[in-house]
Amino acid sequence: MNRMMAIVEREMRKFFRSPALMLMSMMLPLVQLVILGNAFGGKVTHARMGVVDLDHGEQSVKLQEAFQDVQANIRTFYTVPCANEVAARRAVQIGKLDAAVVIPKEYSRRVLAGESPRIGLIVDNSDQFVSGAIETEMQSLVDALNAPLIQPKVVQNITLEIVELYPYIAYMKFLLGGSIALAMYVSVMIGGGMLYIDDKARGVHEGYLVTPIKRWELVLGLNLAGAIKAVLSGISLTVIGSLLAGLGVIFHPEAVVELALLIVATSIAFNGMMFLLMVRVEDPLVPRAMFGVLNTLLFFPSGAIYPIEAFPPWLRAIAAVDPFTYAVHGLKEILIKSGGMVSIERDLLFLFAFGVGSLLVATPLFRRTL
Repeated sequence: MNRMMAIVEREMRKFFRSPALMLMSMMLPLVQLVILGNAFGGKVTHARMGVVDLDHGEQSVKLQEAFQDVQANIRTFYTVPCANEVAARRAVQIGKLDAAVVIPKEYSRRVLAGESPRIGLIVDNSDQFVSGAIETEMQSLVDALNAPLIQPKVVQNITLEIVELYPYIAYMKFLLGGSIALAMYVSVMIGGGMLYIDDKARGVHEGYLVTPIKRWELVLGLNLAGAIKAVLSGISLTVIGSLLAGLGVIFHPEAVVELALLIVATSIAFNGMMFLLMVRVEDPLVPRAMFGVLNTLLFFPSGAIYPIEAFPPWLRAIAAVDPFTYAVHGLKEILIKSGGMVSIERDLLFLFAFGVGSLLVATPLFRRTL
């Protein structure tokens, strides 16, 4: 144990002597959390919608008043008058407008006559997010206009009442679990994988191998040091990210214990995986080349940015064996849903099993001889 702890002490001293290394391991996830958290997942507002009024009747005025209500309240779009349909279509095509509504001639007469009048909506569907938001809001307006002023005695329409379990969750909160896992991965990759190979290239490991230290002591010492680094990164980003996202869960003792277990389990899984990948690598350029590939292969299929349910089958198969998936799921369960220990039991089991299994496979592969 003394020999193993000597390895841990050496690795941690080297780590703390380079504070820039700690900062860089957290900089990417923090920047990603702040930028992506505010750039994605928000509601579309202030879209530009042209209005071509070819009717100029009472009902078209009523429709434009509804547009003004949208502009004043939820602000999904604001209206811009257009001379004709051709000009409106061209404006949408070249990007001056995001959409355009065409109120046809005799619209008011057809409304009063009950002849099912139509309203034209021209959208730029090259941007599905903006066009989808405008289409949804316009459909709501049309449904409101179709509702009868006097409700019949016998209700014939079936309505759906939606009950949301949680208040509105901003995308930054949704992204926080993935950012914490990414910070731990970056810490393991830089403070574990890259430094491990650099020590090999500099001959540091040759010094280890001429000592009486055993193979398992050296493996456990290196991985314990790497796990401590990852835990420090995970705790730091959990606290900073929770404060940035406005989550008070870190002030609840039960949640703190659950988060600590998840962070420890994730660090063990990531370190075991990284050691298994690097145990036979000699070239210091290899981990640098692998960084981007592993980041894409592990982070994006984990459900950190987009739900796994939307993935094709082959990508779901990757997610099923990806330790990122279970780390992100567990962190979301605690940070967002306050699901308790029962909601993360499966995640903890997989992460601990994955980490221990990786080390058991990697230890025999570790070369004890020069």
